Amino acid sequence: MKPISKYEKIRSLLTELKQPSYRYTQITDAIFKQNVGEFERMTLLPKSLREELVRTLGPQTCSIEPVKELVSNQVNKVLFALGDNERVEAVRLQYERGWKSYCISTQCGCGFGCKFCATGTLGLKRNLTADEITDQLLYFHLNGHSLDSVSFMGMGEALANPNLFDALNILTDPGLFGLGHRRLTISTIGLLPGIEKLTREFPQINLTFSLHSPFDDQRSELMPINKRFPIRDVMNALDAHIRQTGRKVYIAYILLQGVNDSLEHAGAIADLLRGRGSGEHLYHLTVIPYNPTEVTPESYRTSESAHIGKFVRVLKSKDIHVTIRTQFGSDINAACGQLYRSDE
Repeated sequence: MKPISKYEKIRSLLTELKQPSYRYTQITDAIFKQNVGEFERMTLLPKSLREELVRTLGPQTCSIEPVKELVSNQVNKVLFALGDNERVEAVRLQYERGWKSYCISTQCGCGFGCKFCATGTLGLKRNLTADEITDQLLYFHLNGHSLDSVSFMGMGEALANPNLFDALNILTDPGLFGLGHRRLTISTIGLLPGIEKLTREFPQINLTFSLHSPFDDQRSELMPINKRFPIRDVMNALDAHIRQTGRKVYIAYILLQGVNDSLEHAGAIADLLRGRGSGEHLYHLTVIPYNPTEVTPESYRTSESAHIGKFVRVLKSKDIHVTIRTQFGSDINAACGQLYRSDE
């Protein structure tokens, strides 16, 4: 049975206790406007109601517990323990201009086995509930951090978790987190049903497709999901997404030295992204230097910076919109592809 979010449980409890409707707003205002992390501290509420909230939901408004925090230049990585003692990681990045961005997880582990990703070596333990997804952000909010932008690029494949859409409803609810749709980004390895659902239900949320090779045979080797949803089919779905939303689509491309970083690869990416009709100018390629880990193959190495420059120049010469992702947090295994729920 689908888990019910804490916010729905609060509504049900208030109805059951015949409380006036404004009590719900008092509770959500306490959490989201006054940063109150414990039900007992919501002193506007009658003591009996506070006791019922604690009995039903536990003492804390946030259901997940931080067990370790690593800090690096501009980056904080937090390891959270869930109710069943599974663990996930989330990352907060702070840019020099003050903007705070978050990378959150949607699954314990991941079952898709992309060869270069640390999370994929864990296998899939389970999907996170909508509360477990959104509580990663609630933790940062309660600690006084502004939630400027959020990427679902942490542990797991976001579109493989049906609870994602409930989490998006919670995050965009004006009475709860109240986040603008355009401040959210979903990253996917190319799950067509999920892309189509996102296009229908959340057309203004940003979409990133992890490509990592323009050649089907090589992509299937690196990312087994390609056998089920090959590049051409995913690109057709992204074309439809652009037509229906008028929104930019981001293509993520991790560079692996000697594997997918040849100038031939750059040319093939350009061929893939050009000639896609009136929306082709809305494709934007993000090149990501590879971040090695202790649990991914030693044969995967980071491309030399001079070579990355050549790769990007080829793409620009073919009129592809391309940027190199600024890397943060690799020294604490908090960069792209490195999340591994480690206690060490």
